[in-house]
Amino acid sequence: MTVRIHDSERFTLTPHLMKRWSKMPTAIIADVSDDACLVDPLIRPLRPAGQQPRLFGRAVTARCTPPDFGAVPRAIDLAVAGDVLVIDAQGTAGPAMIGGILGGHLRRKGAAGIVCNGPVRDVAELAGLKNFAVYARSVTPRGPSAWAHGEVNGPLNISGGIINPGDLIIGDDDGLVALDEEATQALISKAEEKLALEGKWIAELKSGKSLAKVFKLDG
Repeated sequence: MTVRIHDSERFTLTPHLMKRWSKMPTAIIADVSDDACLVDPLIRPLRPAGQQPRLFGRAVTARCTPPDFGAVPRAIDLAVAGDVLVIDAQGTAGPAMIGGILGGHLRRKGAAGIVCNGPVRDVAELAGLKNFAVYARSVTPRGPSAWAHGEVNGPLNISGGIINPGDLIIGDDDGLVALDEEATQALISKAEEKLALEGKWIAELKSGKSLAKVFKLDG
């Protein structure tokens, strides 16, 4: 097998900073990052809106060349509790890169979820895993046919957005964001301020103020 496994050191995220980010909706992060942190919005949650578990964890990356999914089992072996398996199948509509067996094993290891830039299968099983979020570009019953090649814990380029191993992955019903070390430090205060501002807008609208006054549309 020629699956390449990179040595990677994760940047430090304090428990306090993780807690602050854990409360943040992806829409707020998109706003304060000017969309720079967005992961391709065509990668969607398996569950319907309102039923999707929140995704929150550090990335373990697997780059595959379908129909070969060799990087996926190697990445799962390296994953620890709280991790998110991020699979780059280059947006292919070919065979699934993960399904119920490996997804279930990943969940039993305590991982937070899966992001797949490509297809998944066994979606009823994956969607039924408790407190485990799955995002995928597509769904197919077709499985992979090789497991000899790939790359683990290297940088991924998903539709122009870079995801590195250890990046903070956050997902909700709206979609996905990926935060590198600089973004986790630089954006948290801006995100909290925007979240508080939106709370203020909601309170003012409930009190009967007009949209024009709340959003200062008259200058």
